[in-house]
Amino acid sequence: MGAPGELKTRYDRYDAVVVGARAAGATTAMLLARRGLRVLAIDRGAYGTDTLSTHALMRAGVLQLARWGLLDRIEREGTPRVGRTVFHYEDETIDIPIKPRDGVPALFAPRRTVLDRVLVDAAVEAGADVRHRVRLCDLVRGGGGRVQGVVLQDAEDRTRAVGADIVIGADGLRSAVASLVGAPVTRQGRHAAANVYGYWSGLDVEGYHWHWSREAAAGAIPTNGGEVLVFAGTSARRFAAEVRGDVPGAYRRILAEAAPALAERLPGARLVGSLHGFPGHPGYLRRPWGQGWALVGDAAWFKDPITAHGISDALRDAELLARAVVRGGEDALAGYEAERDALSLGLFEITDRIASLDWGTAALKDLHQSLSDEMKREVSALVALGEAPAEPARRSA
Repeated sequence: MGAPGELKTRYDRYDAVVVGARAAGATTAMLLARRGLRVLAIDRGAYGTDTLSTHALMRAGVLQLARWGLLDRIEREGTPRVGRTVFHYEDETIDIPIKPRDGVPALFAPRRTVLDRVLVDAAVEAGADVRHRVRLCDLVRGGGGRVQGVVLQDAEDRTRAVGADIVIGADGLRSAVASLVGAPVTRQGRHAAANVYGYWSGLDVEGYHWHWSREAAAGAIPTNGGEVLVFAGTSARRFAAEVRGDVPGAYRRILAEAAPALAERLPGARLVGSLHGFPGHPGYLRRPWGQGWALVGDAAWFKDPITAHGISDALRDAELLARAVVRGGEDALAGYEAERDALSLGLFEITDRIASLDWGTAALKDLHQSLSDEMKREVSALVALGEAPAEPARRSA
C-alpha cells in the first residue's frame, strides 16, 4: 500500500518504464509486455484523446498492425480502406493503386482517438500497467549517473518514485526524458513546412491525395466517421507572415493555390470542429540510448510531417527498440540506433528537401521516387524482421 498522498502503481520496480503512451510509447509497452517484461507506461494526457497528426499510415505501418493482430480492430472502428494514392503535380496527375501484399490489404488513416486507444488497450491486455494523467517529474539516478527510475506525479499532485531497469522516452517533440538525459542531436534538418488542417464531412474523397505547387502543398486523407482531413501547407516563413493573422483565410488561399479543384468543393462540405495549425519544426535525429535510458518516436527523431510518415516511423522503431530491450545490454541498444539510422537517414534527407517547398516539378517527382524507393526498402526490412525468430521471453520475478 502506498503512503497517504502517494501515487500508487502496481509495483515498486519495473523492467521498463515508458514515458508517453501514444503511438510509439503504447506500442513499445505492448511489445515488451508481450515478451514477458514488467512494464509501466504513463502519459500526461487523458485516455483516448486526440493529438496533432496526419493520420496516414504507409505500408510499413499497416504491415506491423496486421502482424500484431490489431488491424482488424482498426477496421472495426470504421477506419476506411485506402486503395489508391494520387499525386497531383502542376503538369501531371499520377494515380497509384495500392496492391495487397505482405499482409497489407490497403492503407489506413485512423484518427488518433482510435489508433492510440487500440494500442493502449493492446498494451494493457498484454499485461502492461498504463496510467494516464501522470507526468514525469524527474529521473532517479544511481552510481555514475545511470538512470534507475522515475519520479512521477498525477493530476492530484500525488508523487511516487518508481525503479526501472530502463526508462524509455516516448514523450514527443519536446521530450522531457531527452532533455533530462541530455540526448545529443546527431543530425539536424534545415527546413520546416507549416500546416493548417481540418476535418470535413460531406466531402467524397477516395484514396490519399497529395497536391503540389510552388511554396504550397495540400492533401486529402479519408479517416474515421466519414470525415476527410484536408491540410494546406506552406513555408514556415509564409506561415509566420500570413497564416497567423488569418488562419481560415490563409487556409483557403493556400488550398486554392495547391489544389484548386479540391478548394472549389469545400463550400459544399462542412468543417467539423475548428482548424488546427502546426507552425513547423526543423527535423532532427537524437542519440536514442544511454545508460539506463532510450528514446523512441518523435523523442528520438522527427522529420517534417509533409511526407506523412511519422506514425509508420513510430511503429517501426517501437519494434526495433523492444527487440533491443529484450536482448538486453548496451550492444543491443547500439544496434537499435544503427538499425534506426539505416532505415531513417534516406527518409530524413528526402523529407527535409521536400519540406523546403523550393523545387521544380521535375525535381519534386525525383524526390518522390526516391521516397518510394526508401519506403520499399523499409517494408522489405520489416518483412525480414517479422520472419526472424523472436528473442526468448523474459519473466520478472
